[in-house]
Amino acid sequence: MRTRLTPFAKLLIVIVLVAAAFFGYRALVSSGTIGGAADGGNTPAELTEQQAEAPAGQDAKAPSTARQAFNYTPPAPVNGALKGVVELGAAGFNSFVVEIDQKKNWKLQKAEWGNSLVYDGMASGKEVTQTLKQYIGGLLDYGVGGKNIHFVVSSGATKVESTQTIIKAIRSLGYVVNTVTPEQEAKLALKCVLPPSYEGKAFVVDIGSGNTKVSWIEGGQARGIETYGAKYYVDNTSDNEVYLDARSKAAQVPEPKRNTCFIIGGVPFTLAKEVRQGEERYTTLKAPSEYQPEGAKEKCGLNIYNAIADATGCQQFIFDWEANFTIGFLLTL
Repeated sequence: MRTRLTPFAKLLIVIVLVAAAFFGYRALVSSGTIGGAADGGNTPAELTEQQAEAPAGQDAKAPSTARQAFNYTPPAPVNGALKGVVELGAAGFNSFVVEIDQKKNWKLQKAEWGNSLVYDGMASGKEVTQTLKQYIGGLLDYGVGGKNIHFVVSSGATKVESTQTIIKAIRSLGYVVNTVTPEQEAKLALKCVLPPSYEGKAFVVDIGSGNTKVSWIEGGQARGIETYGAKYYVDNTSDNEVYLDARSKAAQVPEPKRNTCFIIGGVPFTLAKEVRQGEERYTTLKAPSEYQPEGAKEKCGLNIYNAIADATGCQQFIFDWEANFTIGFLLTL
């Protein structure tokens, strides 16, 4: 004899089956079998989070090369004396006050970066003299003795005709004008920038407006070579010509020295600003391909940076916020 189910019993069975199907499906999703982590799928919450992180209008890209902080602390000067130096570069005046002790340990106490007075043709005799007096006055006010103030003309600036006007103005104020060749400038940058513990595994690059200097220690001696500067566009020089020259020069860096590059100069300064963490002394730059240049000078500087990276295969370019080749000059006194 068959037992007939009442309508209420049929309803209960349907409810039980629907509930079982629902909870079974949730269990499969949670285990990753359907659309979960096991097959690379994403839950709606995960998709929402990823979409929020991706730039609008762009596909999500693989993360850029990880940049590691450069943890190095140079030895501090002990009972040092204040010395000042004014740099006449191809992009203007810069001045630095440095404390230096007898062991040549040094620390930057003050830096002032100027605007272009050379390449842009803005210099006149009167303007230059006034600017120089301002720089000298600032150094004296800071506590630098008059005999400890020095002037250095960069090798890039000596190539510019209007530089002679500035040199005459410096001499008219009773100061000696120190000029350097590209090779000397490269060696001075090396003396200032390269930590002693890195002499056997690193090299130095200074990308200036008028030229770029590459230097390293070889056989216990400093070596320095020159290539194009970041303002090569004013001479209508092609990017390819500059790339090939910079690459061939950088290829001379010995293989053991290519692990790390300490880099300074105007364009590296701009690149470092994008990624600097707080007030760190050393900033690890991104790879050249990860920057989007703004303006002709930055574009040209990146071309040089890229050529050096390609030639050496170096993966660690460290910008030093306190270094300048003129500080290397002070260290030779």
